[in-house]
Amino acid sequence: MIHADRLDGAVADAFAAVETALAASIPGAALGVVTETGARSVRFAGDAMRLPERLGLQRAMLFDLASLTKVILTTPTMLRLVEAGALQRGLEEPLARLVPDLHQYDLAHPVRSLTVRQCLAHLSGLPAVVPLYSWGSDARTLKANLLQRDWELAAPVYSDINFMLLGIAIERLTGQPLTSQIPPGFHATPGPGNAVATEHCRWRERVLRGEVHDENAFALGGLAGHAGLFGSVDAVLNFALGLLDGSGMSHASLAAMREPQSATRALGWERRHAGWTGGQACSPDTLGHTGFTGTGLWIDFAGGYGWTLLTNRVHPSRHVETGIQALRREVGERLARSLS
Repeated sequence: MIHADRLDGAVADAFAAVETALAASIPGAALGVVTETGARSVRFAGDAMRLPERLGLQRAMLFDLASLTKVILTTPTMLRLVEAGALQRGLEEPLARLVPDLHQYDLAHPVRSLTVRQCLAHLSGLPAVVPLYSWGSDARTLKANLLQRDWELAAPVYSDINFMLLGIAIERLTGQPLTSQIPPGFHATPGPGNAVATEHCRWRERVLRGEVHDENAFALGGLAGHAGLFGSVDAVLNFALGLLDGSGMSHASLAAMREPQSATRALGWERRHAGWTGGQACSPDTLGHTGFTGTGLWIDFAGGYGWTLLTNRVHPSRHVETGIQALRREVGERLARSLS
C-alpha cells in the first residue's frame, strides 16, 4: 500500500520537473496521482490563459483532453456495447455491419471489412489524420463524406480516423449522439467559464477556450470519437481510479481492454515499450495515452497507481517546441522510482 506521505513526496518530486517546464515553455499544468485504494495527491501551477489576458490556473478548471477522449469515452463505451451483446461478432464485428452505408457504392472495398478490434488497436491501416475540417460542409455531410471516402489502407499507424468511425458506429448502435455517452465529471464544449485556453486558432481566428481545439472534432459538432472531451485533473483521476479498483468497468471489459494487441498496443491504449511517453521505470503492466493539447494519462496496474499530467502546451500556439515528451517521461520516471 502506498501511504499518503509517500504519495505526496512522490508528487512533489515529480512536480519539480513540471515547474522547470512552466518557467521555460508551458503556460500551466496540473499533475495528479491516485492509488488503487483511492488516495490522491494533486499539484498545479501556472496560467490557464495568457492571451488575450492572464488567468491563473485553478484545480477545478477543465482541460481540453484531446485524444484522451479515445480512452476515456470511446474505448470503454464500445467495450460495454460488446459485453452487452450489441455486436453479433463482438470485437471481430466488421464496421460495415454497424454502419452499412460505409463505402456503400463499392461493397467489396476493404474498408468495409475492417473490424472494431482493428480500429480500437490502430491496426486498420487507415491514415493517421486528414484535414476533414477543410472539406467545408456541415457536420452531417462531413460524416457522410468520411464514410464514403476512398480510403487507401497501408501499414498500421496511430489513426484518428479509426476513432472517428468508431464514434459514428457508437451513435448508430445506441441511436443517440455521442454526447449521451459522456462519463460523469466530463464535458463537451463547456464554454470559457471554467476552461483552460488552448491555441489561437488561425482557422477560427480566436483563442480557444471551452471549445475543442481539434479542428476535425469541431467540424463534426464538437465531440467525435477521437477528441472533444474536457475534464479537470480530479475527473481524470476519478476515471483512473475506476480502472484500478474495477468500479469503472466490468472485469470482462477491463480484461479485454488490457489484452495486448501488438507490441505497443492494447485496445485504445498504448502499452509500455521502449521510448514510450510514460518512461521506462513503470511496470510492464502499464497502459498510457496522450493528447495533442498537452494532456496524458498512465495506469500502472502492477504498481497500483495512475497518474495524469494535464497542460495547455499549445497555448497560444502549437508551433513552439515545449519539450512535452521529455517532460512526460521524466515525470513518469520520478513517480515510478518513488512509488515502486
